[in-house]
Parts: sequence; structure tokens; C-alpha cells
Amino acid sequence: MIGHDPNASIAENYRRFGREAAGRSAAYGTLADAVAADQDILAFLGALPVAKRQPNLLFAAARYLLGAPADLRALRRVVGEQASELAAVMRARRTQTNEAARCATLLPALVGLPEPLALLEVGAAAGLTLLLDRYSYDYAGYRLSGADPQAPTLTCQPRGPVPLPERLPTVAWRAGIDLNPLDAADPDDARWLECLLWPGEGDRAARLHAALGAARRHPPTVHRGDLVDDLARVAANAPRQATLVVFHSAVLAYVDRGKREAFAAAVRELGAVWLSNEAPGVVPLPASAAAAPGEDSFTLTRDGHELLAFTESHGTRISWVS
Repeated sequence: MIGHDPNASIAENYRRFGREAAGRSAAYGTLADAVAADQDILAFLGALPVAKRQPNLLFAAARYLLGAPADLRALRRVVGEQASELAAVMRARRTQTNEAARCATLLPALVGLPEPLALLEVGAAAGLTLLLDRYSYDYAGYRLSGADPQAPTLTCQPRGPVPLPERLPTVAWRAGIDLNPLDAADPDDARWLECLLWPGEGDRAARLHAALGAARRHPPTVHRGDLVDDLARVAANAPRQATLVVFHSAVLAYVDRGKREAFAAAVRELGAVWLSNEAPGVVPLPASAAAAPGEDSFTLTRDGHELLAFTESHGTRISWVS
């Protein structure tokens, strides 16, 4: 087609990201808008596989090479002078925002389940959200103490009838699956997780460092594998007397619809409790479900059909609706 811009969809994706990021990171909101209008950066992105053109991945890879978050001038310099190195990092790495604070929105969904629990996370990265019972919690003054006094205290604002537990659950077994597992004890992997943070996001860096410390003291097992092909193999190691809970946050958005459906079938085949914390629409909900109370809200669902709550994507609030 005459006049067709092959990079138009990439530019629109960056504009959309810019709108979403502006409320949390003004720097990245501005940078994403600038990328959407920069033909040199768009051409660089257009030469990468579709799955490797994500704003989070580009900005994290640039930070990895620069040692600090990029502005437009620095990003243009990296694209112009270190294009092959930047592309190599983006091809080798993945967007793995291993935000420990998401445990604060997962915890209420575990209330009432028969203990002990067996936790299996897909897309686990370094396994920081597998350490749910190690962290402490503060729900607007309602506090719970975790098993590791050096681990961070996760602060979450509860809204509505959130079922807060009297104590943290007993976890008998935990494991993760990831295409590219990260090791909290590996300085390079820890640096990559830090590169995925956005500038201007308050205490996320301090929380990440504290959570990585907890993971070094209590290393979670994260298996290299696929969320469908390897799910049953890893789940077979869970104790039979434990309640198996399969969960994920911001993972299914990165796979196609067919893979999502295959994953749902695989979880049901296990007979596990399935907790999904994803962007709206990733896991279909009944038409009667209420609208999310904010553009950045995730939906927390159980077993693929029951809406439990809306959650802030990085775990800072939970609005219970079930």
C-alpha cells in the first residue's frame, strides 16, 4: 500500500505505553512518546522479532548498557552507536518484572484454602513472589509478620471486604517455572531485575533489593521450562497432602490465545486452585463482572471464571469484589 508506515503499530504501542506509564513514571511516559515519533528508533525496533519490541524491554536493555535510565538523547546514542549490543541484550533477555509486592494481593486469595499449601508459579523469574510467607505485610495498619525478619514489609491498601488472614499460611512446597529462570545470587540477574524498574517509582528499588536478599537466604526452586509443556512434570513433585495452588502475575499477556487456553486446560487437568493476576481481558470474565476501578488495575481471578478482586499491577492496593 502506497504511504503505508511499517512501523505504525510499533509507534502506537509506544504511545499507549506512554499513556499508561505517565501516572507512575513521568520520565518513561515522556520517553515512550518520544520513541513513537523517532523514525531511527522505530526502524531499530522494526528489525527485531515482534515479541522483542516491548517498551519495557527496550528501556531496561538501554539501562543495562548505560548503567542508568535512558532519556531520549541517551537512547538515540545507544541505538546509533551500540545497536548490535542493544539488540543482543533484547534478544537474550525478557521482561521479568518480579515484583514481590504482588504477594500482598495474592495473600487474601489464599484465605480459607486447606493447608499446607504447595505453591507453583509460572513465569516465576527469580521466584520472589514464591516467598509469600517470608515477607511481612501492612494492610493500612493491619500487620502480619513473616518468617524472615530481614525480608521487606509489603504495604497494600485494602478496599472493600478483603479477607485478611489472622496469620500467614503454612507452605509445604514451592516451585516456579520460567523460560529463562533468574538467580537472585547472580549479580548480573539481580542487575537485570533492577533495570526493569521505572524511574520515579518510589521505594520499588529498596523493596527489590530486600526481596533479593530474602531469596538468597531462602533460595526458591525455579525450573527452566514452558508453562504448558512442563506444568504437570513440575507439579508432580508437590506433596499429595498439600493444596496445590498454580498462580501467575502479568504472564499470560505475553502468550497467544491458543497458549492461554492450553494452559487453562493443563491447570484444570491437575485439579489445582488457579489464581490469575493479569490485565483486564487476558483471562475472560463473565459479562456481569464490574468494571475495573482504575486503568492500571489487574483482575485477580480464581479457577479462570471467578472474579475475586481488582489489584494495582504492582501490588499497592486490592479492591475486593467477590
